Amino acid sequence: MRALFGTATGCTVNDMAAPAVFVPLDSGVEMSGPPDLLRPDLLTACWTSAGDVVPGRNGDVSPLRVDHRVAAVANAGFRGFGIAAPDLTVVRDTIGYPALAQLFDENGLRYVQVEYLQDWWTRGDRRHASDRVREVLLEAAAELGADHVKVGLGDREDDRDEERFAAEFDRLATEARDHGTRVALEPPALSMMPTIAPAAELVRTVANAAGGLLVDIWHIFRSGMSYDELVEVLPPGYVFAVELSDGRATPVGTLYDDTFDNRLPPGEGDFGVAAFIRALNRLGFEGPWGLEVMSKELRSLPVEEATKRVFDAAQRVFKVVRDGGNGDGEAHRA
Repeated sequence: MRALFGTATGCTVNDMAAPAVFVPLDSGVEMSGPPDLLRPDLLTACWTSAGDVVPGRNGDVSPLRVDHRVAAVANAGFRGFGIAAPDLTVVRDTIGYPALAQLFDENGLRYVQVEYLQDWWTRGDRRHASDRVREVLLEAAAELGADHVKVGLGDREDDRDEERFAAEFDRLATEARDHGTRVALEPPALSMMPTIAPAAELVRTVANAAGGLLVDIWHIFRSGMSYDELVEVLPPGYVFAVELSDGRATPVGTLYDDTFDNRLPPGEGDFGVAAFIRALNRLGFEGPWGLEVMSKELRSLPVEEATKRVFDAAQRVFKVVRDGGNGDGEAHRA
């Protein structure tokens, strides 16, 4: 059975009480310290296993069969799987959601993340298109037992009416709850909320138990916010998901190019990933931790090799955290 992610208060959308599970009972790991520092479960965000595909360039459907991706992710060591709406549509129209759920169970993938909903606050044609994606994501989340739906914040040029925006987010979160899931709002550095502070304030103000935040290290670092500031800004009970990657101190190319082509596995760049993990641990985040590593190099590799490289890199950084070391260039503003 797949599990809902834990929040900082150990809540789930179903009963708001059950704690997240980090270490299988039969793993042989001795529970002698904080569970988030022992052997955290890891999840691949969708693009980490999608192969050679970049939205807006060469389509949005993975060229890889979903069973191939599932096997590669599980064999690499991950316990969770992310999948995007275009691939969910393919699944729905071919093998069906029950078959995918069975694949997850057979491969020990306990956590499911679905994405990506944009324009949920808009009107007109943009809203109609968004609602079609919304229907796919919520149906899939219900069928697959997904913990949350990743939702975005448009482009920097987008305007928003604060009152309507909050009402639409509340409505979306309530609809997600009715489908047995939650929504995790991700404020990208390229969006109308280029820092996480206004998104955190929105979530805090709306105060819907099914509406929270996704904290992605790439967007936090590129926004210029320090990890100490991040802890001060975030409402602890509403951090639903965290995603790790790494990168160079300054963007390579445009921000769009950098986020899709030049991310690195954690610990291989300048982001100070260990410091970021410690910050989220101080906040009480329990995991699982997502890995969203998009790069030209990884897309050129077989999915088995790419996912294993990312998994192993994450394990090394978590070992640094457990051992109390720096390990990956703690030059970031921690």
